[in-house]
Amino acid sequence: MKKILNPKKVHRRPNYNQGILVTPGKLLFIAGQTAVDEKGNIVGKGDIEAQARQVYENMKAVLEEAGGSFDDIVKTTIYITDIKNREGLHKVRKKYFTGDQATSTLLIIKGLAREEFLMEVEAIAVIA
Repeated sequence: MKKILNPKKVHRRPNYNQGILVTPGKLLFIAGQTAVDEKGNIVGKGDIEAQARQVYENMKAVLEEAGGSFDDIVKTTIYITDIKNREGLHKVRKKYFTGDQATSTLLIIKGLAREEFLMEVEAIAVIA
């Protein structure tokens, strides 16, 4: 069970929750996902939306393997290499996170494991 926490003493932002309190369930830690398909090919070189779709499809596969869905994610950490990509990332993200929003941290960093990667996302889910 999840309880969304947005205390009145903390600034409220759209599509963002300050905390999520969970009670019994299985913890799923999803490793940083990049825009690599099942054959090992990089998807969407130079295209943040194509990369975001692949990243979230990879996350979806891990979630489904564990018996969960995006609704079970309670925390994400998102890394992007250019602030200009934030809008395209969020455009795609909204299609996958349709229920209560997970807590989230967005970091703009100098680079990722491969120069072609524009983003990477790791997550924690609680599967009931």
